[in-house]
Amino acid sequence: MVDRSEPVPTEASVRRALGRAATGRALDADEAAALLTARGPALDELLRVAGDIRDAGLREAGRPGVVTFSKKVFVPLTRLCRDRCHYCTFATVPHRLPAAYLERDEVLAIAREGAAQGCKEALFTLGDRPEERWPAARRWLDERGYDSTLDYLRACAVAVLEETGLLPHLNPGVLSWSELQRLKPVAPSMGMMLETTATRLWSEPGGPHFGSPDKEPAVRLRVLDDAGRVGVPFTTGILIGIGENRAERVDALFAIRRAMREYGHLQEVIVQNFRAKPDTAMRGMPDAELHDLAATVAVARVLLGPRARIQAPPNLIAGEYDLLLRAGIDDWGGVSPVTPDHVNPERPWPQLDELARRTAKAGFTLRERLTVYPEYVRAGAPWLDPRLLPHVTALADPATGLAVEAARPVGRPWQEPEEVFGGRTDLHATIDVTGRTEDRRGDFDSVYGDWSEVANKVTRPVGVPGSGGADADLRAGLRLAADDPAALLTPAHEATALALFGADGAALDALCRIADDVRRDAVGDDVTYVVNRNINFTNVCYVGCRFCAFAQRESDADAFRLSLEQVADRAEEAWTAGATEVCLQGGIDPKMPVTGYADIVRAIKARVPGMHVHAFSPMEIVTAAAKAGVPVREWLGMLREAGLDTIPGTAAEILDDDVRWVLTKGKLPAAAWVDVVSTAHELGIRSSSTMMYGHVDQPGQWLAHFRVLAGVQDRTGGFTEFVALPFVHTNAPIYLAGIARPGPTWRENRVVHAMARLLLHGRIDNIQCSWVKLGDAGTVEMLRGGCNDLGGTLMEETISRMAGSGNGSARTEEQLRAIASAAGRPFRKRTTAYGHTGA
Repeated sequence: MVDRSEPVPTEASVRRALGRAATGRALDADEAAALLTARGPALDELLRVAGDIRDAGLREAGRPGVVTFSKKVFVPLTRLCRDRCHYCTFATVPHRLPAAYLERDEVLAIAREGAAQGCKEALFTLGDRPEERWPAARRWLDERGYDSTLDYLRACAVAVLEETGLLPHLNPGVLSWSELQRLKPVAPSMGMMLETTATRLWSEPGGPHFGSPDKEPAVRLRVLDDAGRVGVPFTTGILIGIGENRAERVDALFAIRRAMREYGHLQEVIVQNFRAKPDTAMRGMPDAELHDLAATVAVARVLLGPRARIQAPPNLIAGEYDLLLRAGIDDWGGVSPVTPDHVNPERPWPQLDELARRTAKAGFTLRERLTVYPEYVRAGAPWLDPRLLPHVTALADPATGLAVEAARPVGRPWQEPEEVFGGRTDLHATIDVTGRTEDRRGDFDSVYGDWSEVANKVTRPVGVPGSGGADADLRAGLRLAADDPAALLTPAHEATALALFGADGAALDALCRIADDVRRDAVGDDVTYVVNRNINFTNVCYVGCRFCAFAQRESDADAFRLSLEQVADRAEEAWTAGATEVCLQGGIDPKMPVTGYADIVRAIKARVPGMHVHAFSPMEIVTAAAKAGVPVREWLGMLREAGLDTIPGTAAEILDDDVRWVLTKGKLPAAAWVDVVSTAHELGIRSSSTMMYGHVDQPGQWLAHFRVLAGVQDRTGGFTEFVALPFVHTNAPIYLAGIARPGPTWRENRVVHAMARLLLHGRIDNIQCSWVKLGDAGTVEMLRGGCNDLGGTLMEETISRMAGSGNGSARTEEQLRAIASAAGRPFRKRTTAYGHTGA
């Protein structure tokens, strides 16, 4: 599978690329590939440039001349794997093992021996999802009550933390966003080698990854992104010499750089050389040549820059310590005085004294680090779960973030931190008077990732459908809207639906009239509303949604957490004022205890038994379930038992991941949102549905979003209403960064509400408009274009007001009725699920 067709770069092209690298100019892919061929004096110059970049980064980090390593034990939890990599001797078959997995006691025995010898990391390495290939693995897990390998891994990581104090680093292979959420609370760091982006090495027979579903490059790239979205300090890297060509090797480095810049989570990049092993399909493949390795390390350093931490495993370099240090590494990876390298068992770790001596001979000082790199140790949140902080800080030097070498791990409880309530708890009242303290949170420049990388992901619309040249589609769309509106949602009528999204002028007026006729036929003329109160119980959040101006760091001036008593007090106040519903949502607070959400519901029901609790977005639900280590269905069942009645269908934004990953960085994928609301509906917990529009989205994505909602409703029937949410831009980070547009136009507001009525006809009867975002006059107009519901009185509203909405945070019943009257319509008070109140 070696690609020998690549032309060899000329000496002149290598010199040009060297010159650009030496003067700090950015290299393109061809220039980087040319540098991989540098040998002799050209290689020496490349190593000098890379070394200078590394040295500048170490000075910036406050540890000049320091090369790090982690003192670890290697825990081979299982050597079974569903993949078939042709160079691997770690993965094997069941009959060659005494058992499918190490028992928990065996894991702890390894960890205890490591702790006794001063190790601080427990590196869990295992095959990808072996239970999906090997019945013996499935049987072993079933006999011990574990649903999956990852469930068992999580349990073992907690046991190691509690009984030995070693810090787990997890290498379980490919993980989904939800699985990363589940594992983050039990491990300060995780990792997965990208290896290569060369798809042909996976897809073509004879390739090293052929027959290995988890080695598809696109799948592994998604893992890198998801780890960044979840905020996991993550290790990745490339494996050289497995058949990739120079362009493919460089492409992998560029892919790593993109993820590193966008999310800031890649704590180290390993450049590992292939070493052939007996008894593998690639036993005859030549080892990657060490000067090739050095050139690749140096190119990685040039491309990834001074802040990257770059590692080469010291047991695979045939004693060429000086060469790799010259090439720009600043870390030797994990080294164990206790366990062998189970992936490369034929190549023992160097003795630590020898590693220190060889490092010093090259002019550097060897220092021990933890499994999580110093930058993330010092930062704490959002990188480290609060339940891990006591374990990490017990072993870390607070000044440097490096390990305290004399520290010995001691088992500590893995438990919730003590809750601290307070902060600006009057924000709900003062937001309309004094406003927010600052227009942005304190970590604005870092929490959202590299804005230039974010901007590169925005898909610009080619044109607005219906704005020119699509008159025939527009006329056809209006006819279909009048005759069979729901048919606009089908793929066969996509062009006409998109034309309607571009309607303006007389066509837009006609569209809104048709939508209002459909509304009248579906639900009559009553304008409904609910008397309710919003309660935001915390705005502490580190997810980093780029559209959100509500979230604050714990230390920010506007941050707050309400106690259970304060939440119950507000619910009781609302009941006294005539409310029948409280709507609760908060930030994804890392210090929120596992029981916190159910405790809130119970506190409200204990104080006001008759209050309808409409609470917790799908994002809150999925992250809380992950934190608790239970399935979403089980978590929702516990909330229902506590008294939860319905859930808001917020956190949807646009149900298109290409848009979501621009807007939200770390929020749940579209499929996870669908899973949460569908599961809730199946349990009898109904929800609203929403769409936030007018930022970096396009009409085609709106149409796709409505199709997703329609599909869920067809399966479950659980949506009570649809709420269109215009993007409020004023204080939104993505707008302040110059990427999002300043909210939707007036035309778009009218179009989206009218199209919601038409596209969801026969599925979702109630279309709500948000007076908070539209203002009273805008709301009146939406009521004339297909809407039938005003939402609620709210009593308090912080999220939109923090974003810069100027329409206040509360409306009385009289004010809502006045809006309905201004639209020429009767009004009616309703329940949360649109029943009659009798009032």
